Amino acid sequence: MRVEFTTGYRIDVSKWDAEKQRVKNGCTNKLKQTSAEINSDLSNYFTEIQNIFKEFEVKDEMLTTVQLREAFNLATKKMDTEDNSVQEKPVLSFWKVFNEFVSENSKRNNWANGTLQKFNALKKHIEKWKSEPTMDDFSEKGLSDFADTLYKQDLKNSTIDKQIGLLKWVLRWSASKNLTSDNAFLNFKPKLKTARKTVVFLDAQELKQLTDFEIPEDKKYLEKVRDIFLFCCYTSLRYSDVCNLCHSNIKGSYIDIVTIKTNDRIVIEFNDKSKAIYEKYRDFHFEGGKVFPVISNQKMNDYLKDLAELAGLDNPVHQTHYKGNERIETILPKYAVLSTHDARRTFICNALSLGIPANVVMKWTGHSDYKAMKPYIDIADDIKASAMSKFNQL
Repeated sequence: MRVEFTTGYRIDVSKWDAEKQRVKNGCTNKLKQTSAEINSDLSNYFTEIQNIFKEFEVKDEMLTTVQLREAFNLATKKMDTEDNSVQEKPVLSFWKVFNEFVSENSKRNNWANGTLQKFNALKKHIEKWKSEPTMDDFSEKGLSDFADTLYKQDLKNSTIDKQIGLLKWVLRWSASKNLTSDNAFLNFKPKLKTARKTVVFLDAQELKQLTDFEIPEDKKYLEKVRDIFLFCCYTSLRYSDVCNLCHSNIKGSYIDIVTIKTNDRIVIEFNDKSKAIYEKYRDFHFEGGKVFPVISNQKMNDYLKDLAELAGLDNPVHQTHYKGNERIETILPKYAVLSTHDARRTFICNALSLGIPANVVMKWTGHSDYKAMKPYIDIADDIKASAMSKFNQL
């Protein structure tokens, strides 16, 4: 007769003594349960099974597998109630783990508001799925249910993929703290059709067009918007770093700054374009010793779109995304999709197309690997190929 029972314990094979059918002395599992604790319960289970066989032997009855299972379950339930020898695992609130994760990582990695907002958005999505989830809810089935909830919110596949990625970050952290024993999230990756995001940037001609555009008298406030955007285009700095750029960061011929997003220290040499913009504002005194008169990123993006439209930056931009299996394509004028972060992309694409080696560009931008640079390198190759074709006109 062979009947399988679940003990509720898990242990690595390397920690199991197959001959003795016990956990090797001094070993613990991922839940920090000791060999003494586990082996004690295994011995109790063995004793109960022996008692069951003796009981049926005395009654001179043939024990069936069904009877054995029922008798064993009844006996172990009694053990749980009377002896409390098998402790029930406490239910751990996911929000408790989530809040600890955000608190620890935001302090350790000096998160910007943008990162905090991403996790606030994740929290709202999870709340639409379950208001009070526990760690046990994030099984393989639970993760699939959560993904289904995201699908029903009419989100882009790329957005769903990002939300699941953020959730897996939380679960990886919880596993490292031994707060979860279910590692289903490690292999969980829903099949989502995605399209590579269109890299929006200004080429050399568009940069000149924006620079030479004469801003109307009633729109002079856009001049500062243009200067700051172009400064980003010629230095690769993110808008958040330009907002915090102080005169103390200027070291003669170069900028020395610790970035807000990644906390990396980078050195960026001035070129004639960026130097001229800095000199234009050098004698102004802004609060906190700042170099530029900055405004909120949202307002900056609004004004930037107005400026780009006035300057005629209306080349069509093709964008593709998926919602479920539905492929959605849009074509918009460049001014309608232009944002402050496109200045950084403009710097990278133009630097590479000018033949500046990627490893040099990465020192200015702070990129740590070539994977993040790959889309820009592809664009630079396309620009070079297009430029070479001009020889055909000679």
